[in-house]
Amino acid sequence: GQDGIIVMGDVAVTPMPDAEQLAQIAYCTAQTAKSVAGIDEPRVAMLSFSTKGSAKHEVVDKVVEATRIAKELYPNLQVDGELQADAALVPSVGTKKAPGSNIAGKANVLIAPNLEVGNIGYKLVQRLGKAEALGPILQGIARPVNDLSRGCSVEDIYKMVAITANQAIAAKEEK
Repeated sequence: GQDGIIVMGDVAVTPMPDAEQLAQIAYCTAQTAKSVAGIDEPRVAMLSFSTKGSAKHEVVDKVVEATRIAKELYPNLQVDGELQADAALVPSVGTKKAPGSNIAGKANVLIAPNLEVGNIGYKLVQRLGKAEALGPILQGIARPVNDLSRGCSVEDIYKMVAITANQAIAAKEEK
């Protein structure tokens, strides 16, 4: 990630997104990475259990299609996929598994292929990696609204209130 920050999507809302929804999630998550996490240059990895055709499966096909759609709809979005998590995050692995990728080994935005993977992944990183997890931050909604895990702390609540308030201020300024 950038300065130790990684933004993940979707970890809270869409159980089984189709390719179009996954492309939109990638774009919205990159925007959230900029506006909330302060990531200047979001580099989006569309995660899979396959990297660049190493496995064949309909779930892999969905991620490949979502990547194609994201590149078509959002030409300024830096996105690549399908990438396994190690290929997305570890430069030496990215170079080996996805040579020529401008995202592999340098991703700071991770898009899970479905809610199950995203939710399990972020909670494993949070609990086992002792990472600070903020969110879930809900995206694609007309007004700022966010969510909290039932396992959250008082500090988590405080931080989400601050994020939501800042989103509301930014939305008001956009009008």
